[in-house]
Amino acid sequence: MDEHQKQFIEFALQHRALRFGEFVLKSGRRSPYFFDAGMFNHGAALAKLAQYYARAIADSGIAYDMLFGPAYKGIALAASTAVALVEHGRDVAFAFNRKEAKDHGEGGRTLGAPLAGAVLILDDVISAGTSVDETVLLIRQADAVPAGIVIALDRGERGSGQLSAIEEIRERHGIDVASIISIDALLQYLSDLPAMQGHLASVQKYRESYGA
Repeated sequence: MDEHQKQFIEFALQHRALRFGEFVLKSGRRSPYFFDAGMFNHGAALAKLAQYYARAIADSGIAYDMLFGPAYKGIALAASTAVALVEHGRDVAFAFNRKEAKDHGEGGRTLGAPLAGAVLILDDVISAGTSVDETVLLIRQADAVPAGIVIALDRGERGSGQLSAIEEIRERHGIDVASIISIDALLQYLSDLPAMQGHLASVQKYRESYGA
């Protein structure tokens, strides 16, 4: 865990985007921690979050032409990160989707720039990976290419088999997944703080049960 990852964890805790307790995930698993990018709901917080995404994108080395944010949380992520990337010397287009197709006005399933070239997907976490399948299909139906995915937190959990959900996505779609932090960084952060030992034990136990 490097310093900027530690700062990101503290940033997420400050805004309650990272919380500890008991949470039921989409997969049905009961998790002792939860990450919700929707909690970065003020301008300054969203701007700072976008800077973390921009750095993760740059560090990933993934080649891309534009950004895509799956509805709903990905919408703000794609728009704000496109702004942050300008400071990294990139002026890229972005798009996002509707949950349902619109049959009037401009119509269609997507808003923003037309999907074209290598499309980088932004989201907060990946659990089962079913939403990723839908997004990849949407991009390919537009004759564009999914370039990869960047998320905030890699939970490192098994998918439908022994591989992690992220490894399953890599195998299924042939695309890479990068993250700002991983479960390893979170565990290291918790282990360094005596006040967090209770959370450390519960997260370690959860990982023993569901980790890839």
